[in-house]
Amino acid sequence: MALKVGDKITNFTAKDTHGNDFDSQNFVGQKALVIYFYPKDNTPGCTAQACSFRDQYEDFKDLGAEVIGISSDSENSHEKFASKYKLPFILLSDQDKKIRNLFGVPSGMFGLLPGRVTYVADKSGKIVMIFDSMMATKHIPKALEAIKKLV
Repeated sequence: MALKVGDKITNFTAKDTHGNDFDSQNFVGQKALVIYFYPKDNTPGCTAQACSFRDQYEDFKDLGAEVIGISSDSENSHEKFASKYKLPFILLSDQDKKIRNLFGVPSGMFGLLPGRVTYVADKSGKIVMIFDSMMATKHIPKALEAIKKLV
């Protein structure tokens, strides 16, 4: 059952780039969130998307939002990806695809690739925008626009 606009983000846990435990309860209900699911570290589209979020990260922070990227890559892969591109935001490893399934992220490209979907949630954890597109760099302005409407 896919999450829809108006739904609350349910609690989930994962490992971050440093192998630390991440608990969504420490973020959901505390601040606005931009949670984006992407197919794979170090691929052209995913790198462009991550670098665009990096370049606008301060704009999200200034508006009181946190950015979280999620893919099925390992913590080690995320650590190298974040280090190589100086990514300041949280990357979570979802190797068992539990979080992807919890959100109901569809597969892209005829089911061949994990989907690329961005969710924006308000401070209470309610989803206010979902953007599903394989056009990697289109996610950042959409997410920023949604966050600005919350402020």
